[in-house]
Amino acid sequence: MLKILVIGYVWPEPASSAAGSRMIQFLNLFKKQGWDVTYTSPAAESEFMYDMESLDIKCLSIELNNSSFDKFILNLQPDIVLYDRFMMEEQFSWRVERNCPLALGILETVDLHCLRDARQQALKKNRKVVDQDYFSDIAKREIASILRCDLSLMISNVEIDILEDIFNINSELLHYVPFMLDTVDREKIMQWPSYIDRKNFITIGNFKHAPNWDAVLFLKKTIWPLIRKKLPDVECHIYGAYAGEKVYQLNNVKDGFIIKGRAEDADSVVREARVCLAPLRFGAGIKGKLVEAMLNGTPSVTTLVGSESMHKTLPWNGFIEDDPLAFSDAAVELYENNATWLKAQNNGITIINTVYNNDEHGAGLIEKINFLRKNIGLHRLNNFTGAMLKHHSMKSTEYMSRWIEEKSKIN
Repeated sequence: MLKILVIGYVWPEPASSAAGSRMIQFLNLFKKQGWDVTYTSPAAESEFMYDMESLDIKCLSIELNNSSFDKFILNLQPDIVLYDRFMMEEQFSWRVERNCPLALGILETVDLHCLRDARQQALKKNRKVVDQDYFSDIAKREIASILRCDLSLMISNVEIDILEDIFNINSELLHYVPFMLDTVDREKIMQWPSYIDRKNFITIGNFKHAPNWDAVLFLKKTIWPLIRKKLPDVECHIYGAYAGEKVYQLNNVKDGFIIKGRAEDADSVVREARVCLAPLRFGAGIKGKLVEAMLNGTPSVTTLVGSESMHKTLPWNGFIEDDPLAFSDAAVELYENNATWLKAQNNGITIINTVYNNDEHGAGLIEKINFLRKNIGLHRLNNFTGAMLKHHSMKSTEYMSRWIEEKSKIN
C-alpha cells in the first residue's frame, strides 16, 4: 500500500472555497487507489473543515519551523508528498528531502499566484498586463517551488502556457487536471427548478479571496445599478464565506442588493437563483462559483478572466462580457428570455460533461504519478535547474527556518 502525505495550507473547507472542494476530490481519488493517506497542516482547525474521518484519512497538526516534523516524517516514510500551494513546499520540502529523498514531490498549485498578482497590480494601474508584470517576487518563489517538485498540478491550460512560454518550464513537470466531477445526467436535470420557478440574481464566493471582494464591489458600484434600472423588482443575493463588516456594509434592501453571508447549502441557493453574476476583473485558475452554477443548472454572466480555461471552445453557459454596459444587458437578456436561458443551461451541461470528466482526469493523474515513480531517477536528471535549487547553497528557506527554531528556544 502506497503512503501519501498531504501538507495542507489549510484544513479543507469544501463548503467555503473551490480550493477546498478540489482538495477533497484529490483525497477521494487517492483513497480509491487503496493508498494510505495522511493529511497534515500547520493551520488552526476550523468549525467548517471537512470530516476527514469519513474518508478514513489520518490527520495531524504540524508546526512551522520545528524539527518535530523531521521525526514525524522519518517515521512515516511516505512514498508521495503533496504540497498544498508553494508556501508549504517552501516550508517543508527541505525536511522531506533530507528524511525521504526518494519520495515523489507533487505541488498542488491551486492556481498560478503570480498570474493573479500580476493582473491585480495591472488593474490598480488601470492597464492591461504585460509580460514584465509576471516577474515579481511571488513569481520567483512560485517558479522555484515548481522546479523543485517532481510534478505540479495545474488547473488551467492558460497557466501551463504561461509557465512554458514565459518561464520556460519543462512540460514534463506540469500536469493538467481541472475539477474532477461526475457527469450531469437526466436524473439530476429533472431535479432542477425550471426557469419560471427561479428568481433573482446570485453571486457567491469566499471573501478572503481578493478577486471575489473586488468583483462584489464592482458589481455593487457599477453593474448592479444598470441592471436594477431595467429590472426594478429583482434582487441580487450575495453569498460567501467569511463576510466581514466591510461586506455587510454593502447591504441595501431598498436597492435589492442583499448580503446573505455564508450559505448553509451553496447548491440550494445557487439552484434557486435564475442567473449567476461573476464580474471578475482579475484572478487565476478556474472559478468554482461558475462550475457550481453549471452543476445546478444556473446560467451565468462573467468576464474573460472569469471564463478563462473553463470551457475549451464550447459555447459558454450564458454570456462573457468585460464592458459593464454589455455585461448588464447580457444579464437582463438571460434573466428575461426563457429560450436564451434554456440554451445557456444546456451549454453548461455540455461543458461539465466534456471538460470536467472525473474518470478521465482521475485516471490520467494516477497514470502520471505511477509513471514518475517508476522513472524518478531519469526524471530528476532531466530537471537540472530543480536539482540546483535543492543544493545546500540555495536553501535560504531551510536556514531561515532553522534560525527561527533556535531563536524560539531562547525566547
